Amino acid sequence: MFESKYSKILTVLLVIVIIAILGLLGYLAYEYYQNYVISTDANQFVDDFNGEVADGDGNDQNKTETSNENPFDQIETTNTVGGTSKTYKGFGVLGTIEIPSISLKYPVLDKVTPKSIETAVAFLYGTGLNKPGNSVIIGHNYRNGLFFSNLKKVNVGEKIYITDVEGNRMTYTIYNKFEAAANDTSFYQRDTGGKPEITLSTCTDDSSARIIVFGKTE
Repeated sequence: MFESKYSKILTVLLVIVIIAILGLLGYLAYEYYQNYVISTDANQFVDDFNGEVADGDGNDQNKTETSNENPFDQIETTNTVGGTSKTYKGFGVLGTIEIPSISLKYPVLDKVTPKSIETAVAFLYGTGLNKPGNSVIIGHNYRNGLFFSNLKKVNVGEKIYITDVEGNRMTYTIYNKFEAAANDTSFYQRDTGGKPEITLSTCTDDSSARIIVFGKTE
């Protein structure tokens, strides 16, 4: 009698464990598929965008090589840079960003809203992509490889490529990388010597601070 009850309990526990494992595997498979779709869509858009603007009047100005609550969730901006007729999943596009060292390719959306930064990376502040002065681009760190999740892996000296809607493709070299407080915007306005610079920003893995990357043209 005792052994029979014990056997039934083990059987029930085994079934529960199997269901839990199957549920976890299903969730991981779904997450992988979603991430694959998002990355594939973004990569295809960037390739198409760059091809289209390259056929226009633009110039290749630089030679190129072929949790916890996230503070970004509360950010919503309306920037003053020029408009665009390009769209990606319902959002205006100012250009594209590529960082080969971390296999990153995304459109840069024209405003920051909770929804836009669940779709790609977005322009937060500045003079405009590839314009003299500093431009700030932000993206989520979902710790799964999407958006700016791998920004922590970039190193000083690596390249970032920005293509704008006018067809200008510029190469930026990373020259600084550091962590800053979530409310620190002191470096948004900085003297760039009249040259274009970019600032990339995302949360740290524990969302306690932000990872900041500076890039400048040669």
